[in-house]
Amino acid sequence: MAKRSSPEVNAGSMADIAFLLLIFFLVTTTIETDSGISRKLPPIEESDEDVIIKKKNIFTVLLNNKDQLLVEDNLMELGELREAAIKFLDNGGGSGEDKCSYCKGASDPKSSDNPDKAIISLKNERETTYATYISVQNELVAAYTHLRNIRAEELFGTSYSEMQKNYKDVNWPGSKAKLKENITQIKLEYPQKLSEVQ
Repeated sequence: MAKRSSPEVNAGSMADIAFLLLIFFLVTTTIETDSGISRKLPPIEESDEDVIIKKKNIFTVLLNNKDQLLVEDNLMELGELREAAIKFLDNGGGSGEDKCSYCKGASDPKSSDNPDKAIISLKNERETTYATYISVQNELVAAYTHLRNIRAEELFGTSYSEMQKNYKDVNWPGSKAKLKENITQIKLEYPQKLSEVQ
């Protein structure tokens, strides 16, 4: 009886097929990117002297592991946080060179002197949920944006948000240099000072 030869599989094009599949999956796969909170670190100052901050100029926000807010030693709902932060930042309780000429607050001497001296201190526990943490951050940033919008309307007749949008728009017909100067002035009058305590 004649010996039969076993059929062979042609594997010459297997490398080509694997390469094509790899390219296919690389092209069609979407990679998820997490977007974080935009924060700019303060510049390093070469000063050896300690900065003295008055306790009345610090607005403390504590977030516990049950997602409860303790603001200035009082329990508070998330919906009330923005208004409380606005009231603190725009207080204008300073006197002399700490006096704020553009603040519209109650001028309470027990609260912040002016927006430049006011600092919001946020502390959260490890078990705090991410969604609540982001919501608190949003409310605090919204307080700054609200005050900046009002001040920009008074000075330039347009909101701070609109000014930023126009600055990013490449087709905006106005002077970008003047717009940047106006935005910088608003940021100096209401600087965003958020301190996160670990």
